[in-house]
Amino acid sequence: MSEVKKIATRESYGNALAELGNIYPNLVVLDADLAAATKTSIFQKAFPERHIDCGIAECNMMSIAAGLSTTGKIPFASTFAMFAAGRAFEQVRNSIGYPHLNVKIGATHAGITVGEDGASHQCNEDLALMRTIPGMVVMCPSDDVEARAAVKAALEYVGPVYIRFGRAAVPVINDRPDYKFEMGKGVLLREGSDLTIVANGICVSEALAAAERLAEEGVSAEVINIHTIKPFDAELVVNSVKKTGKAVTVEEHSVIGGLGSAVCDALCAEYPAPVKKLGMQDVFGESGAANELVKKYKLDADGIYQDIKSFLNK
Repeated sequence: MSEVKKIATRESYGNALAELGNIYPNLVVLDADLAAATKTSIFQKAFPERHIDCGIAECNMMSIAAGLSTTGKIPFASTFAMFAAGRAFEQVRNSIGYPHLNVKIGATHAGITVGEDGASHQCNEDLALMRTIPGMVVMCPSDDVEARAAVKAALEYVGPVYIRFGRAAVPVINDRPDYKFEMGKGVLLREGSDLTIVANGICVSEALAAAERLAEEGVSAEVINIHTIKPFDAELVVNSVKKTGKAVTVEEHSVIGGLGSAVCDALCAEYPAPVKKLGMQDVFGESGAANELVKKYKLDADGIYQDIKSFLNK
């Protein structure tokens, strides 16, 4: 059996920007002294005159991006999620969100897979923060294929967009001819009848693996990939849960305010059903190897499988 190809979505981000730079002359990229880490250095090498290093001044970078957007440019402001959503929240809210400017935010190194950088850099709150900004599109792609598609979709969309990318390499699961990316639309990856698993980001591949294990025991799990958390594809999730009767959400993010909350909001409004939220359970992360942290916080296939079994037994 051939080894599954793995690529970090931050790498996909840099490659997508460089490719799209040839097509969109008004695309400009901003970074905050982290171009090598965020991979915007790939764009920088191709288009040095359209890459602006703002230094360690993320708040200022967001304001510069806002200004550039009013001149017809399409700026991608790039930095770690902790700084993009955390440190610069006020500027994102007031200078980009409030006037609904055409600024894209590429937030890399999100979640616990930042690993050894520890809790101070492991942003598990960014999706919740960005969801609260009126008019902000929020995306969390699951692999290289989806990350590239998300960047292109953001570029073509007129308005503010936040895209979350990861540090660690993840399996490529969407490399197939029939794959189609549509902003605001979830993807049904596996049909099932006993429960619905809704996942995003790095957790999608793990959720699929958990579903395989469940199938071996006669449990039929439907798996949905929600790459766009806002706008949220409530119709897909609600229709699935109407069939299965229950849902489990899986995310590399706090269970408060992220994907799990979006699913609960949709179901509460249209079809109340039992929901189990898997993710960071109101705790900070810690320093450690990415794969060890994923395992400790039960976001790997085995942890997801075990939690689902416990949920079903209740």
